[in-house]
Amino acid sequence: MQGLIMDYQLTLRPLMERAYRLFGSKEIVTRTSNGLHRYTYSEFYERCGRLANGLSSLGVKDGDRVGTFAWNGYRHLELYFGVPCSGHVIHTLNIRLPEDQLAYIINHAEDRVIFVDSSLLSVLERIADRLTSVSNYVVMHTPGESLPDTSLPNIVSYEEVLEREDPDYAWPDMDEREAAAMCYTSGTTGKPKGVLYSHRAIYLHTLSSIGTSGLAIEEQDVVMPLVPMFHVLSWGIPYAATWLGCTQVYAGSFMQPRDIAELIQDEKVTYTGGVPTIWIELLNFLRNENYDISSLRRMPVGGSAAPRSLIEAYAEELDVEIVHAWGMTEMSPLGTLSYLKSYMHDWPQEEQLSARSKQGVACLNVELRAVDEHGIEVPWDGTSPGELQVRGSSVASEYYRDERSLDSFIDGWFRTGDVVTIDSEGYIQIVDRSRDLVKSGGEWISTVDLENALMAHEDVIEASVIAVPHLKWQERPLALVVSNPNTEMHPDKAVLYSLLRQSFEKWQLPDEILFVDNIPKTSVGKFDKKLLREQYKDFKLRT
Repeated sequence: MQGLIMDYQLTLRPLMERAYRLFGSKEIVTRTSNGLHRYTYSEFYERCGRLANGLSSLGVKDGDRVGTFAWNGYRHLELYFGVPCSGHVIHTLNIRLPEDQLAYIINHAEDRVIFVDSSLLSVLERIADRLTSVSNYVVMHTPGESLPDTSLPNIVSYEEVLEREDPDYAWPDMDEREAAAMCYTSGTTGKPKGVLYSHRAIYLHTLSSIGTSGLAIEEQDVVMPLVPMFHVLSWGIPYAATWLGCTQVYAGSFMQPRDIAELIQDEKVTYTGGVPTIWIELLNFLRNENYDISSLRRMPVGGSAAPRSLIEAYAEELDVEIVHAWGMTEMSPLGTLSYLKSYMHDWPQEEQLSARSKQGVACLNVELRAVDEHGIEVPWDGTSPGELQVRGSSVASEYYRDERSLDSFIDGWFRTGDVVTIDSEGYIQIVDRSRDLVKSGGEWISTVDLENALMAHEDVIEASVIAVPHLKWQERPLALVVSNPNTEMHPDKAVLYSLLRQSFEKWQLPDEILFVDNIPKTSVGKFDKKLLREQYKDFKLRT
C-alpha cells in the first residue's frame, strides 16, 4: 500500500526560487579587482534567467556539460543554479590541477561550453588545442571593459550574453534523478575520476546539512564559503546559504590572511569554512595584527585532519567553534561532522576536546562502517582499525565512464580508502589514507597522528609525515616540519621528539625530522604526499 503524497521532485529550482521570493532584498557580496560587488537575490534570480536563455542561444542542449573555470564569486553562484535548473550539467573545473589532468577531465566530461574568469585565461590557452568538445568560451571579465586579448577561439562576453537575453525564462520541470553537477577527484592516485550528482542527491545533501546536526547554518548568518567553488561544490555551502536566504560573501581570488580578516571584519561574517591551512595562516596572522573578527561564530574545517591544537586555539583565543568535518567527492561531499552530543557538554574539557578532534559522527543521510582486510566489520571500540565504507542518498553509485568503479563500489557500499577507528559513541577517527600509512616491520604507523602531535607545538605551523624505504624495516616515517614564521628560530628537534614520546612508542617515532621552508599542497589544499614520497624516495635515514 502506497502513501497518498504528492510526487514532489527534489530539484535545485525550489532552492533558487525560495531565496528570490522570500529574501529578494538580501545581499550577495563579492570582492573583485574593482572593489566589492553587491547585489540582491532578486537581481541574482533575474540574471539566472538571462543565463539560462543565454545557454540556449549558445546551442547548449539538455544534459550537455557546462564547464566553469572560476574563483568564488557571484557569477559562479549564478552558474551553480542557472546551469542545472535549465536542464544542463555544471562541471566545476579545478583551477589548480596540472594541465594534463585538466585537459583529460574536460575531454572525458565532453564539456560543451566553458565559463572562465579573465584572470585564468592563460591556463586554458595552453591546453585549448587539446580540447575536443568545447565550442565556446564565455569570458567573465570586468563589467564595462572590453574582452581581454586571448588566443582562445570562439569567445564571448558573459555580461554581453546576459544583456542581450530576456530575464524571463520558463524553468523546466525535471526529474529529480537527472544529472545536475559533475566534479572530478583530484587524481592523486591516477587519472581523476568523475562523479555525477543528481538533483535529488544535492537537494537531500543540502537538506541534511542545514540542520543543527549538520552544518548548522541559519538564515541570519553572513556566510563566506572559502572552500573553492571548483572543489566538490564548495561542500554544498552555497546551495545551503541560498536556500536559507543568508547574506553571502565571496572572496574571489583574494585569499591571503589579510584579505580574509578584512572581509570577516567589514562584512560581519558569522560563518565560514575551508581547509586547515587557511585557518592556520589566519590564526598566525591575527596573533600579530589587530582585526575584529568577533562576529565569527562557527566554521567547518575539513579536506585534511584539523590539528587538535588548531581547534583549541580558535576556541580559547578567538571564541570561534571549529567543527571538524570529513567527506569525499563521491559523497557530495559531507560524510561526518564532529559536534558534541547533548550530554557530552557535562564531560571534562579534555574529553570534550578529544571528541571534537575526531572526524565525528555520520551525517543524517550517511551510513558508515569499517571493515578489516577480510571484509568483516570491526567493532566500535575506538581502537580496531578498518577501511571506512559508506552508503547513502548522496553517495555515488559508480564513477562516470570509468572501469575503476568495479574496485570502489561493492555490495552497495563505497570503499573510501580511509583507515579509521570508530568509538562506542559512533565518532570516527581517521588513522590514515590506506596509501599513506607507514608499514614498519609489519606494524602500521599513522602519519596523521604524528602530524597532529607535531603541529601541537606552538613553534610548528605545518608538519607532514611520509613513508621512506628502509632496508631492514621496509618503511620508516620521515617528518617534514615548517617553523612558525612568528618564531625567531626552528623549534628544537630534541623538544619535538620529547613531545612525541608522550604519545608514541619508540618504534613509531620518525627516524628523522627535517625543517623545510614549505610543504607542497595538492590542488585542494592537502599535503601532496605523492609528490613528497617521490622527492624523498632516496633519502638516507639516520638509523
